[in-house]
Amino acid sequence: MRRRDFVVGALGAGLASSGALDPFARSHPTAKAADARRSIPYGSAVRTDLLVTEFDYRAAIVDYCQLVVGEGGLKWFDLRPSQDQFVFDQPDRLIAFADQNGMKMRGHTLAWYGAMPEWTQTIGSAAAAERELVHHITTVVGRYQGRIPSWDVVNEAIADHPESGATIRGSIWQERLGKRYIELALRTAAEVDPSAQLVINDYNIENPTQQCSDRRQALLDLLRDLKDRDVPLHAVGIQGHLPGDMDIDRDGLSKFVETVKEMQLDVLVTELDVIDNKLPAFEYDRDQLVAARAREFLEAIFDAAQPSAILTWGITDRYTWVPMWFKRDDGKPNRPLPLDAGCRPKALMKVIEEFTRAAE
Repeated sequence: MRRRDFVVGALGAGLASSGALDPFARSHPTAKAADARRSIPYGSAVRTDLLVTEFDYRAAIVDYCQLVVGEGGLKWFDLRPSQDQFVFDQPDRLIAFADQNGMKMRGHTLAWYGAMPEWTQTIGSAAAAERELVHHITTVVGRYQGRIPSWDVVNEAIADHPESGATIRGSIWQERLGKRYIELALRTAAEVDPSAQLVINDYNIENPTQQCSDRRQALLDLLRDLKDRDVPLHAVGIQGHLPGDMDIDRDGLSKFVETVKEMQLDVLVTELDVIDNKLPAFEYDRDQLVAARAREFLEAIFDAAQPSAILTWGITDRYTWVPMWFKRDDGKPNRPLPLDAGCRPKALMKVIEEFTRAAE
């Protein structure tokens, strides 16, 4: 579904189930908006500097995407080099690019255990942690109020191996504030921008392993607790970094999505790619297996509910995080994304197009 075929309009399934407005809707649809009313927006994580230096990369984003999210830029490490300094260069440039090309930008992320600047280790008390987190969210969300419609407010809060009484991942926020940092982040973001979709984003919930089952349950328990206490929350982001050699727990994932929707929460696919380090070397075969794994994952979600957006963590194999952690033993390049290193579409893009057109 190239951009020229995806005419701007009332994009996505929206938040009808939660009673909220569609965060990705366009305020000024074109005359052909009716063509897009049944479509789900597709987007990609973007390396902002490359939009200036690599024409084919920029063209691919413009051609295929209705949404963008920065790979970096809004993470604490990039945004806060010192306690008294905010550097908005990257997100400002990305949102300008999005505005110029009729796209929406997602915000990633406000509270995360990772990519923290060293100075945050000097946060020594609960009062200091609360003050710093509130100041950060107030400043960042306030800068983009009304312009970034959807935020990953809390990223990867669930422990890798949840245990009774220890289901929340360790972080400076967890260590200083305990579990209440999650509520604090959500309430602060809601106060600063009441129109924004507030998302809890997490990973490793889709495979038929005990770990994934435990993480699904821990995440559901967290969501129920927040909902029971009327903490503002609108959606769950399912990242979807899929091990190519592992089946999808279709029943488990579908039931998870069904339960999330029963809580009147929306679902987004936020960081889809397929980790291919254990798949065959031959590129055609590998691309087909990557596409099949993504299809299995998306089918399990769609069996329960229609997500309001599908984003991949990058668009071209030329730029992907995967070889940093999952380099292939045979030395061949990883191929986890919808376009190859030359920005040509692969089987995975066809699968994504099929599902983004499948809205009803």
